[in-house]
Amino acid sequence: MSAFILLHPWIMSRFSEPDEDRGASLIEYALLLTLIAMVVITAVTALGETTSTSFSDAASRLD
Repeated sequence: MSAFILLHPWIMSRFSEPDEDRGASLIEYALLLTLIAMVVITAVTALGETTSTSFSDAASRLD
């Protein structure tokens, strides 16, 4: 499958006539992206602390 076939719908949407709902859609996508970023940052922070504690415990048992 060529890249053009995959990108064709995106290219056509970028160069077609502007849609009245496009601004609202952009805001909705930005809000979704912000929410996903917040969830990822929270998960990485929580897992980072747990993982750090686990590695510290393992290292102290090896000493």
